Amino acid sequence: MLTLVTGAAGFIGSLLVERLLADRRAVVGIDCFRDYYDPAAKRNNIASSLRDPLFTLLEADLSGDFEPALQGCIPHGERVTVYHLAAQPGVRRSWGANFGDYVRDNVTATQKLLEWASESGCVTRFVNASSSSVYGASPQTPLSEAGSLPAPVSPYGVTKFAAEHLVGLYAGRSGIPSVSFRFFTVYGPRQRPDMAFHRFILAVLRGEPVQVLDDGRQTRDFTFVSDVVEGLYRAGDSPVCGVYNLGGGNRVTLLEAVVEIENATGAKAVLSFAPAQPGDARDTLADTTRLERDLGWKPGVPLQEGIRRETEWIRAAYGL
Repeated sequence: MLTLVTGAAGFIGSLLVERLLADRRAVVGIDCFRDYYDPAAKRNNIASSLRDPLFTLLEADLSGDFEPALQGCIPHGERVTVYHLAAQPGVRRSWGANFGDYVRDNVTATQKLLEWASESGCVTRFVNASSSSVYGASPQTPLSEAGSLPAPVSPYGVTKFAAEHLVGLYAGRSGIPSVSFRFFTVYGPRQRPDMAFHRFILAVLRGEPVQVLDDGRQTRDFTFVSDVVEGLYRAGDSPVCGVYNLGGGNRVTLLEAVVEIENATGAKAVLSFAPAQPGDARDTLADTTRLERDLGWKPGVPLQEGIRRETEWIRAAYGL
């Protein structure tokens, strides 16, 4: 059995690769090292895995002609589980001229990968990374898969919902068991530098202002990255299909999160406020009842501990 991980050098993907290798599973990772943030950080993420003989890295663009090179990495007769994490991230950047990047990386790339999976004859399971952004600005929380209709309020959310829908369509056409996880605000070591906790912690450690959007009283369901990896890992070995929320149960306001960052860093945050941005939901909270029931998964890392771990990583990464 072989495991394919797309977006293998990213925040979540690189940690999933390490989890799979720790279980001594053969892994092929795909990444095209887009420069949404410094590609050197991604190469650092994947450096330890590259030393493992069970890991193969394929540098390829899923929106391009990746299929021949990928097929060459898969021994004849091998069965493959696919984890599709490659995507163009970021709600705010998805507006305007950048939208084409999101269509290319979140829709076209997903469709091409699904087409390859359907035609290859080797894929036995497909696990897709979706986003809570598909729900949009729903006034009802917690958000449930059946009770909260997708209504994305950002171009990014639209592309993630389109990708999620494609996964379902191809599952029906090909018969490949498939699952999509709607992630809720993932944080932890290796978090992208544009994401809130990374920016907040780094600013506090450097004594710089922490820019908070809107009034800071908006809430998020923060999910530690190891809990996300565990959910993905379990899904690869499970017969479950369909759409699942994956949230950490750590719903707090941004201002409350800043207090936890102050506690973890031992420093006082200097706050500055900026207007709310188009496409940002006011409040999020995942109903994870289905995931807990079907996979026996529960979030294991409370917010205080998760922020402490991310703070330690940022100190080490920046020499602070």
